[in-house]
Amino acid sequence: MTAIRSTPLQSSVPSTLRRRTLGALLGGALSLGLGLGLALGAATPSTAAADEIRVVTSGGFSAAYDQLIPLYEQATGHKVVTSRGASMGNAQDSIPSRLARGEQFDIVILADGALDNLAAQGKVEAGSRVDLARSMIGMSVRKGTPKPDISTVDALKQTLLDAKTIAYSASASGTYLANELFPRLGVAEQMKGKATRILSERVGAVVLRGDADIGFQQVSELLPFKELEFVGPLPDEVQQRVFFSAGVATGAKNLDTARHLIRFLAAPAAAPIVRSTGMEPAAKP
Repeated sequence: MTAIRSTPLQSSVPSTLRRRTLGALLGGALSLGLGLGLALGAATPSTAAADEIRVVTSGGFSAAYDQLIPLYEQATGHKVVTSRGASMGNAQDSIPSRLARGEQFDIVILADGALDNLAAQGKVEAGSRVDLARSMIGMSVRKGTPKPDISTVDALKQTLLDAKTIAYSASASGTYLANELFPRLGVAEQMKGKATRILSERVGAVVLRGDADIGFQQVSELLPFKELEFVGPLPDEVQQRVFFSAGVATGAKNLDTARHLIRFLAAPAAAPIVRSTGMEPAAKP
């Protein structure tokens, strides 16, 4: 299986927050059990039967996911095996492509519309969708280069026209830019010669090595690149807010454990970690 290539992500969550979150999750999400009998006293590796849970996730929720999964494994003794790919598109490692060629998973995490499409195709169990967090699209540039203005719609349009090279995601955010935003701003023709759709790689990595002057992707996927300057989100008038959601894959081998992990990721106690990655938690306190 091919994973999305990127520079190593640095944890932005202090150890105190991780410990506090683990304690809250143990007392809340894990005690729900969902048929597993994982009450607080039975959620340790020494007393709970360990399962292997296979997850495929898109990049939008990855920063929060990468912080939460070790906490889940520590609390339950279960092992989570993770694959990664874009929510949309026909790249070899995109989630739709993986499922189309028969790769098997227990949980699928990706943009809400793409998850709904997979459910309609029978790839994800109907009614299993759980919203985890809402994300916005942002822009980054290399540190030390001029910081473009995208604070208004007119300023964003001018920045797009002035840029020599632009990188954008091949997944949900890039689909919105290419199919809706660029035409709406009247710059679709000008973008054809300088805007590149990035497959199987994070946009931040492309900007970092100098292959693009500016890059657009979900905020949560740009923020981990500390070597870049995060300019900000798109203006509210043209912003796309997408839920990243989890669903149980059709044919999941560990159905109850998969549902339990989804509840863990969606728990209100996970909200501080989700919020620290630039996303708005779907869970209510």
